[in-house]
Amino acid sequence: MAKKSKSPSPATIAVNKKARHDYFLEQSLEAGLALEGWEVKSLREGRINLKEGYVILRGGEAYLFGAHISPLPSASTHVNPDPVRTRKLLLHRPEISRLIGAVERRGYTVVPTRMYWKHGRAKLEVTLGKGKKQHDKRATERERDWQREKSRLLKAG
Repeated sequence: MAKKSKSPSPATIAVNKKARHDYFLEQSLEAGLALEGWEVKSLREGRINLKEGYVILRGGEAYLFGAHISPLPSASTHVNPDPVRTRKLLLHRPEISRLIGAVERRGYTVVPTRMYWKHGRAKLEVTLGKGKKQHDKRATERERDWQREKSRLLKAG
């Protein structure tokens, strides 16, 4: 029997590390994506950038906006790839309603945090987040530096 790998999720395509820096992240949801064939091929090569991406809610639908999927150089000639096109997120109606309520009433932002494969399909983890102010970012960085220094001192001692 093969031994399982120690990595947290081997099917991860991309992680948005900037989201943790810019937002206080709270509740996560898993969403499917409506993708074109060339986008799936690019995702298999790991050619996506979620840093600039965000989710917009319009007309009872959720869309991934600003995420960059680089087309492969071997993309078909009859396809006109648009790397930053708006992609529809596939969510259930109650999930969309919950997101709309959080964004409109409580001032949250919906941020894409991680993209991964699940049963051969690309999934996007979207998270509700409150924006951090500059002093919050500095405090978080200071705390992280202190934790690093503390672990260094404990190892040395």
